[in-house]
Amino acid sequence: MRFRTIAFSPVGIIGFAFAFLLFADAPFAAEYSKEITPELQKLREALDKYQDPVVAVHDGYFSTLGCVEYPKPGAAGQVPYPAGGMGVHFFNVSYIGKLDPLKPQVLVYQPVGGKLRLVAAEYFVPLSPEVKERPRLFGRPFDGPMMGHHPLMPHELNHYDLHVWLWKKNPAGLFASTNPDVKCPKTGYTFKETAPALVPHN
Repeated sequence: MRFRTIAFSPVGIIGFAFAFLLFADAPFAAEYSKEITPELQKLREALDKYQDPVVAVHDGYFSTLGCVEYPKPGAAGQVPYPAGGMGVHFFNVSYIGKLDPLKPQVLVYQPVGGKLRLVAAEYFVPLSPEVKERPRLFGRPFDGPMMGHHPLMPHELNHYDLHVWLWKKNPAGLFASTNPDVKCPKTGYTFKETAPALVPHN
């Protein structure tokens, strides 16, 4: 019996590793193949560093502490959220008043096995005299305007927002506000909220 020696070149090893990484991410890529535009892919790559929440804190994102769920869909007069979870929000107040696709005001994490997993980015635009019309980004109109999300936010903080689920498949849609596959811990700072009321854009 003869044994054949197989030699791996550095280029071949790198190529194999790259292919493995693509394959590991294939389910996400395949599910979102029609929705993840080059612009969204660029955004995802730019924000990948925040998969470590400590890096997010270092860059000015601070946790609102609570993990948020919406057990019931929004009713009449409320934002029409599908039932589902949002997760834990990290806010960067220095980005408020700016609408830069690469600088979302909020990062959203899901607690998984005692750790925080980055699942979405959120753009947050408070109502103000400077906001003349409903914001749009990535060709999508923002949700709202709505009241603040009590109890982790004052009711008076009326705003528009837009979620983008770039790191976790969302059966409700890439830009849906809630994700039925996001679950919060049964203990600790978990808040089961009611969809916020819609408010007029004065």
